[in-house]
Amino acid sequence: MTVLRIDASIQGDRSASSALADLVIEHLAVGRPDEDVVRRHLGAAPLPSDAWPLAIGGSFTPEEDRTAEQRSAIALAGSLAAELQAADAAVLAVPLYNWGVSQHVKAWIDLAIAGAPSGARLLEGTPVVALVTRGGAYGPGTPKEGWDHSTDYLRRILVDVWGADLTLIERELTLAGVNPALDELLELGTLLRKTAEEAAVEAGAALGRRAA
Repeated sequence: MTVLRIDASIQGDRSASSALADLVIEHLAVGRPDEDVVRRHLGAAPLPSDAWPLAIGGSFTPEEDRTAEQRSAIALAGSLAAELQAADAAVLAVPLYNWGVSQHVKAWIDLAIAGAPSGARLLEGTPVVALVTRGGAYGPGTPKEGWDHSTDYLRRILVDVWGADLTLIERELTLAGVNPALDELLELGTLLRKTAEEAAVEAGAALGRRAA
């Protein structure tokens, strides 16, 4: 089985979303240590910010008239789409930044769509575990209720556009204990972390069983 792992955090070793993805991969690999994991870290190695407009512009330009930059962007878009289509499973670690997905994730999604035939369902029936982390609280009754514009967007792309069989794991209050303004929510944050970690372990085990 080929597993595509996508990380998007800019936090390096302190990333809450990547830590959850580690748990998924670790428990997927129990008894299956030879699984092929293809890794792409959009936060550590961002895709070129101009690649999407170049790929789009190049697709409307006769091949013989394309610039070298357009050809490169088209090739990159095609490789990202192919990477998704080749995956037997995917693990996506996607933190909330400024109330939405990061520019790195948006560039990846836009390029993958540009690199595929119109309407292609790149993850049709593919099991996908998406790990969404948020520094604060965005649930019903919180001051930031409705400010999370990331999760529904990801669900729309992964399920409705690409056809994934999605397992969504969410963890809030990752900044409890880091941001003094959230100190009173530290106990709740700890509980939410434990719940998310347990869900990540089970999701990894479920992927392993599915691959068996």
